[in-house]
Amino acid sequence: MVTFTMLDWFWLILFMLLMVGCGVLFYRLGKRSESDFFLAGRGLPWWLPASSVYATHTATDTPMWVTGVIYRYGLSGLWYTFFPAWCAISAFVSTRIFRRSVAYTQAEWNILRFGGLGAEMLRGWIAGWQVFMNMFILGWVGMAMGKICELAFGWPVWIGLIAFSSICAIYVLAAGYWGVVMADFQQGIIALAVIIMVSVWGIIAAGGPGAIVTRLGDMGESWRLNPFAFSGWFDGDFPAAWFVTMLFIAVLGGFGMGTSIDWYPEAQRIQSNKTVRDASYSIWWGSLLVLARNSIWAVAILGFYVLFPNIQETSDYELGWFRIAFEYLPSGMVGFFFAAIIAIHLSTVSTHLNLGAVYATRDLFKHYFKPEATEKQVIWFGRLATFVLLIGSFFYGLMMEEITSWLIFALWLMAAGVWLPNILQVIWWRFNAWGYLASWITNLGMSWLVVWILPSFGILPELQDYQQFWLLMLLGALVYIPVTLLTKPEKMDHLVKYYAMSRPIGWWGPVRREAERLGLLIKVEEAK
Repeated sequence: MVTFTMLDWFWLILFMLLMVGCGVLFYRLGKRSESDFFLAGRGLPWWLPASSVYATHTATDTPMWVTGVIYRYGLSGLWYTFFPAWCAISAFVSTRIFRRSVAYTQAEWNILRFGGLGAEMLRGWIAGWQVFMNMFILGWVGMAMGKICELAFGWPVWIGLIAFSSICAIYVLAAGYWGVVMADFQQGIIALAVIIMVSVWGIIAAGGPGAIVTRLGDMGESWRLNPFAFSGWFDGDFPAAWFVTMLFIAVLGGFGMGTSIDWYPEAQRIQSNKTVRDASYSIWWGSLLVLARNSIWAVAILGFYVLFPNIQETSDYELGWFRIAFEYLPSGMVGFFFAAIIAIHLSTVSTHLNLGAVYATRDLFKHYFKPEATEKQVIWFGRLATFVLLIGSFFYGLMMEEITSWLIFALWLMAAGVWLPNILQVIWWRFNAWGYLASWITNLGMSWLVVWILPSFGILPELQDYQQFWLLMLLGALVYIPVTLLTKPEKMDHLVKYYAMSRPIGWWGPVRREAERLGLLIKVEEAK
């Protein structure tokens, strides 16, 4: 149980006032237009969205997840966190393609890439999916905060789940994306400083790097220092086949859009940049900070293992990094640490509140129900959608007990069947809306069957994560490839218009030749 001194309360109250002040300060900008409320007017320099990328992906569940995999697998567990590496490719491929489209969301992009009824159905499907998914993410992030407050103060979980997300909603409701990105800049700085501070403190508490190495050797656990300490090629808890799968997913995923659950927040930041070049830089540098952060955490978690070895329950050891702070930081600094945890929490909550609201507002309300809506009506509906997402997240959060298993399921398995289609839609002209829609529907059913339902009835053995990924990708391909080839391709005039605007890479020969015949590519090059 943590007891706050006056200095601790000072840090906490000061930070809360700073964050709520962002909403007040940027309220005037957020209410100017739909573009301001959801994209900060599309005029941001690269370093602001970059800080937002980093802050958003540093959530309260993140240290739990990183602690969970490092405590269990040692430094080789870092490969579980390698998925942001897709951004290294995306920054100079799909990021540029998406930014040129000027679409607000991935759902809106689909009616630019595809045409007709299939495209309209896709837009509605993905918009609805993202409204649900953002509530889901908000739920597990909120539950992580609830578990932290239970650990520190003995509060019931629901208090931490509800209280701080509700405070965050104040500045998101007031200023929209302006409030999100400006608060993220401050939160990112605070979070990075505290991550370094607590991690160093934990390493010192364990006796320093040399002592950690020595004690791991004495415990017979030196393998934890090896980032390639796999249990075998295909056997054990951490086979090399999973490592290969991780590289495959992360590296090739950058050629597509939507290949990771992280693409959707990134897409909003891509469109908020003032130029295509700024968009590329923002994704590159934001992701680099994420990968560097994971490495800092990893060393501290090895120190935690030395201090508290052989904890069996995942829900117990995934709180290890927080325990380092609460149990070892001096009086007066615990409040500063907790303020940083709130910063980490709010940066993610604010993003997903605003991101879910843009799908609900622009892709559902405005596109399907009220195309003639004024800017004022759109902004007010965006605020209503933000509030509904907040309430919905509380219900999802109360359903979740273990953070790590839910996060791995959402990150990899629920996207496995649409991972390749998300690349094909970018690189292959023949891939159409019906094939893409079929992949989504198939994956939604197959992921639950393969991961949960069939193993529970003994019909399918319990497979490792990487095996589930490959199986789901294969099962999906058996559906969407035939659907694509048996249905008509998108109309050539639509594809030519899209190609001239976005200039995608890959197999676009027939479309490119038609665009050249019409002289559209010459016009694009002259306009650069």
